[in-house]
Amino acid sequence: MAEVLNVESRDQIGTTASRRLRNSGRVPAVLYGHGQDTTHLSISERDVKALLRHHSKTVTLAGDVQDTALVRDVQFDPLGIEVLHLDLLRVNLKESVEVTVPVRLQGDAPGVREGGMLLENLHEVQVRCSAGAIPEEAVLSVGDLHVGGSLTAGDLDLPEGVELVTPADSMVAHVEEPKGSKSVEVSDGPTEPEVIAKGGDKSEEEEG
Repeated sequence: MAEVLNVESRDQIGTTASRRLRNSGRVPAVLYGHGQDTTHLSISERDVKALLRHHSKTVTLAGDVQDTALVRDVQFDPLGIEVLHLDLLRVNLKESVEVTVPVRLQGDAPGVREGGMLLENLHEVQVRCSAGAIPEEAVLSVGDLHVGGSLTAGDLDLPEGVELVTPADSMVAHVEEPKGSKSVEVSDGPTEPEVIAKGGDKSEEEEG
């Protein structure tokens, strides 16, 4: 079910007006798409925080504007704490859209007990589905992942009707071999993969 946002129309736009709006506890937003004029809105900060907490992708607008929209973009302050602006795209819940959803690793990788490190290479993937059936997350089971093994986007468990857009061979997670073993090749990427779990290293314990 889409999150309900109570919105108010706003006439004043620009940096000063937006700052004044945020100081009053509301977040500026724009609604566009489907060949209609762009509408400038404001939403209570409390509702926006609830929206983000629930990871909602589609919203039902109530109040000054009644419509259904996709949360296309959320702009944060430099610290990534306060929401500065929302971009909302008009959609029909039955139309196909492409969105980004977070990846959640499920289970315990046996490779960690074997002394390896579980590394997550991708934290989110792109999928295509109807606007009314956007999943909150894409689940990847690591219960059979041993040292030296890896899982790709093609191994994700996606709900029926949700199509993967990210290349299926994109590495999502792998278990790196313990130090001193033959190194595992890691796919290139803009950032270092995140260490999810790390097994014990006997040689280091003896040295310590």
